[in-house]
Amino acid sequence: MKNTIKKLFKETFYSAPKKMQQKHTKFTKEQLDELTSSVKKNYIDRGNTKSRLSQQEYDEAISGQLYDRLAYNRNRIAPWLNQVKDLNGAHILEIGCGTGISTLALSEQGAKVVGVDVDAGALAVAKDRMKIAGYEAELHLVNGDDIQENFKDKKFDFIIYYAVLEHMTVHERLASLKQAWEMLPKDGFLAVIETPNRLWFYDSHTAALPFYDWLPDDLAFYYSKFSDRKNFKDSYRELNDDQLNKFLRWGRGASYHEFEVAIAPLNELNVVSNLIKFEKTAFLKLGFKGLRYIKFLRSLHKNLPKGFCYPYLDIIIKK
Repeated sequence: MKNTIKKLFKETFYSAPKKMQQKHTKFTKEQLDELTSSVKKNYIDRGNTKSRLSQQEYDEAISGQLYDRLAYNRNRIAPWLNQVKDLNGAHILEIGCGTGISTLALSEQGAKVVGVDVDAGALAVAKDRMKIAGYEAELHLVNGDDIQENFKDKKFDFIIYYAVLEHMTVHERLASLKQAWEMLPKDGFLAVIETPNRLWFYDSHTAALPFYDWLPDDLAFYYSKFSDRKNFKDSYRELNDDQLNKFLRWGRGASYHEFEVAIAPLNELNVVSNLIKFEKTAFLKLGFKGLRYIKFLRSLHKNLPKGFCYPYLDIIIKK
């Protein structure tokens, strides 16, 4: 057992990534006020979203849009992607660009980003964010399973799924992943970021319940009432097609199975990096129980890359 833990500990940590000459936009107070206004108007204050948040939650949502998520993308996501290919001059298709936080972080490093999302309000914020920061990006209201038709004449070094696969239906995921893989050139990269792993024993993304992503959709729908998340547990009672679709949009885990069906068998997928090995505190976050569970998963499937064993799918696959 000790040797196993030592081996996993050694594999979890590796040497510091190569340094990236980062350029970070410095916003003035006036620019922050302008961006805050756009975030509130187009994203947070719309519908009944604001009324469902406490004042603390509301303030945290604003802070996340202005500071927290941008720092996360600048300090972790951009350097991680840059480790496999220089972002300066890289052409990126970002599926699920949302309010443009990651779009800005990638653009600051010289990437040429085409961002797509299905949320018109989020895209409005993204456009304002990029304009205020002084960067340009192509931003489109496009479904993730319709990328090939819309961008068939463009070539990308990266196609990124940023916290979006979990909000698609299985049919949408398979169609989108198949299209993305066909669009990538040889030596291009497919990156998946912040998608909860269906195989993990605890769902921290949607229900905050153990084994939740293991449940079939209809049972998970009914079982949602046992969640402690107040904006989630009281939402789903009567099962019908419309309610089930809304439920699925909250987020259901994905796993290696979709990638095998849409792209290729695991032994043909070249997973070149995963984000958790990029983090210095990965060992502490997973704990001994988590590391033992990862070892168990890999004992069941000899071709299973580690990136498909962690709580979230944060992986880069090279074509």
